[in-house]
Amino acid sequence: MREEMARREAAELLRGHRKPRSPHGWGLLVALWLLAFYEPVVTEGHLRRKNLEFIFIRFSAWEFAGCDKLWAGLVTTLCHHIRQHFGALPLSVFHVLGSRPRFASGFSQREWILKKGTCLRLWGLLLVLGVGIAILLVALLVPGIKDHHALKVVGSAVASLSGSSLVLGALSILKNFLVSEKKKIERLTDSDRFAGQLGFMSKIRGEVEVLVDFLAFMEVFERRRLRVVLEITSLDLCYPEKVAGVFNAMATLLSDANAPFIFLLAVDPSVIVPCLEQTGCMKGLADNGYLYLNRAVTLPFSIPEMGSRSRLRSVEAAIQTREDLMYRIIAGNVAKTRGGRGGGCGGAAASVVPSWKEADSEAVAWIHEAFRCLHDGSDVLSRYLPENGANVRRIVNTVPITLRLLLHRRGSAAALSPRAAAAWVVLADRWPCRLSWTLQCLQDSEHDVPAPGSSGKSLWSIFQEHVGELSALKQALGKVLSLDDDPELFRAFLARDFPFSAGEAREFLGVTVNLDHSIRHQMGLLRALARL
Repeated sequence: MREEMARREAAELLRGHRKPRSPHGWGLLVALWLLAFYEPVVTEGHLRRKNLEFIFIRFSAWEFAGCDKLWAGLVTTLCHHIRQHFGALPLSVFHVLGSRPRFASGFSQREWILKKGTCLRLWGLLLVLGVGIAILLVALLVPGIKDHHALKVVGSAVASLSGSSLVLGALSILKNFLVSEKKKIERLTDSDRFAGQLGFMSKIRGEVEVLVDFLAFMEVFERRRLRVVLEITSLDLCYPEKVAGVFNAMATLLSDANAPFIFLLAVDPSVIVPCLEQTGCMKGLADNGYLYLNRAVTLPFSIPEMGSRSRLRSVEAAIQTREDLMYRIIAGNVAKTRGGRGGGCGGAAASVVPSWKEADSEAVAWIHEAFRCLHDGSDVLSRYLPENGANVRRIVNTVPITLRLLLHRRGSAAALSPRAAAAWVVLADRWPCRLSWTLQCLQDSEHDVPAPGSSGKSLWSIFQEHVGELSALKQALGKVLSLDDDPELFRAFLARDFPFSAGEAREFLGVTVNLDHSIRHQMGLLRALARL
């Protein structure tokens, strides 16, 4: 994501657009001036901007597992990091004087409009304050008028009334500067009336809306799009009611269609699903945690089984945590530095860049071809697309990732096509239970002595051989079976239109990210128990 951010930034500068600015240093004064006296406008040029900045926020649920409301910890972490990223002063001034950007009328390119009402009120207060001070000075200093107490009272009253408005505004800014949004929410949660406070969620929602409006203002000021990326981890270590609370907080933050939030949820579904099913958030979903996750997650990414190179990298990362082994890494860095001085790395670096560009262009061509097959009404693959819009988005989001992973494994890319990869993604999305069962049976058969020509065996024949065993386990796998679509379509898909072989399934399994592998592991355990 950081590489994409840098690439887009460079592309925008090459197009001749103005350089982005930040609310630090001299930019802080400019931001405060615009906050006080100008209103931002979302123009057509702003909507066409492609450059963006990701604000990464790490949220470890385990750190807040001891508090009464885990979702309150998520909101306070969000408020704290945004305040820390932009600074306390701009956010405090926005609370008092800021306004949400409005859309431009027509094709106007003016991004800032003077707040005439604010300026008139300010000049009016300053004028009244000046008149009051002048009257007071005349009543105090001019001979012959010193004895007129009425003039002194009028002057002091006018000066104090006009000055008090300015002081109240300054005190409001100072209050928001000293008392952060995090402290406000913590104060609400610590209140004795927290359990029965009917307006509590509305206050939390109000604080979040202020943050969203502030981010929209900073988008126009910085001349780029802003996205807040919240990385949620360790959620599967918390109690069930706290897990449901975090999902509710995510739904609250994403309830606004224009909310600039992206959630990266790193969890183990086999742990999260029972937690969700024990709470009351499953009402109306047949107490099915898998169905709830499918509706909450828009881009699933189930990490495939670790390969040999990944294992070596994980071992290397574990070694780096050992202080007694760090000298090896330091020695290796010194050796690389000395080797770089010899000039031997320049040619290698020059040869890597073209190969990367070539692989990227090939991946783009494959993605376009796969999308063409999905969108082509004459192609039989388009008939198997789900009717639910959320599932279609999941398939569209997953196909590019699957194809890039497939091309990364060069041996697999030669035998498989973009259309076959797109069909495999559709198969995993529409029938996760039956496909997981077939793959588990295929994997179990590999543990035995493989029969000659087993790689050419079709997946449909493997499913038919073991469908009786799946029927015997339907009570234990009832909730997972409910994720599958029409069984007759599954038969037509594998038996007639896309007869994947066992060899092709092995190739695709290594790049399948939209299939929950915990389902297959659960099936393997049930099969092993049934054979005892």
